[in-house]
Amino acid sequence: MYKSTIYPSVKAQISDILITASETDTLDSLAFKYYKDPTLWWIVASVNNVGKGRLSVTPGTQLRIPVDIVSILNEFKQLNQ
Repeated sequence: MYKSTIYPSVKAQISDILITASETDTLDSLAFKYYKDPTLWWIVASVNNVGKGRLSVTPGTQLRIPVDIVSILNEFKQLNQ
């Protein structure tokens, strides 16, 4: 039996890093750069409301990168037990 993955809602925080996306940035490459794990792309997508069906990011887009992801990952685990 397959289960759907439930992602938590990620809210902007004062501690978030603000970046401007370059031509080579994708959600998974940003997750790898900041979290050392490309599978955490959904955190960047959720807080920025981007990535609907794709990992690419429009160059020049200002993005928030959450720094404190422990609580986000704990909520993800609870939602998908």
